[in-house]
Amino acid sequence: MSKAQKKLFGGFIAILAILGSGYLFLANKPTQVVVGGNETTAAVSADENILVIEIAGEGAGTVEILMRPDLAPLHVERIKELARSGAYDGIVFHRVIDGFMAQTGDVEFGKLEGYDYRMSGMGGSDLPNLPAEFSNITYVEGIIGMARSNDPDSANSQFFIMFDDAGFLDGQYTVIGRVISGMEFVQAIKRGDSGANGSVFEDPDYMATVRVKSDL
Repeated sequence: MSKAQKKLFGGFIAILAILGSGYLFLANKPTQVVVGGNETTAAVSADENILVIEIAGEGAGTVEILMRPDLAPLHVERIKELARSGAYDGIVFHRVIDGFMAQTGDVEFGKLEGYDYRMSGMGGSDLPNLPAEFSNITYVEGIIGMARSNDPDSANSQFFIMFDDAGFLDGQYTVIGRVISGMEFVQAIKRGDSGANGSVFEDPDYMATVRVKSDL
């Protein structure tokens, strides 16, 4: 990770701190959970734990994500609930930083229809925020983490997919899984403006559909 990318990440943290403004916070701060594990446990390769994302735009293609309920059961359940309700359909990749990550999942302000880059990334779902489920998984290419504000217990619906390794994120953001198919499409997602913390001003790539594989 270059100094320039780390500087960009510093801005990314500042943006994430704003995310909480649109969230429904829990009344009491839950206890954080720090766990480890690997993909051979808990039969995590079952179709019930594979998320299928159809990306539209420059990165058009099918991406499969192996979710890890053994690491982050609450977060994985939330992702599946939102996917099954159709909440993620038509949600844009609103912040995309070259060499770092692509962020999406703002089901409140991130819809393609009526897209406003100034608002996208400020919201979440109408469900309560989740307690952190930190693990010992290292942030490398293809890892998916949950976006949050400066409160560790503020993840809700937004997540990001790593373009490259970023070990300085380890233990700071809940890991929910990794890309097992279609990483070439992730790498092709339209980048944002490097001078605006990766904001995509117009015509962002988006998730056309998001489904749990066992439902297909």
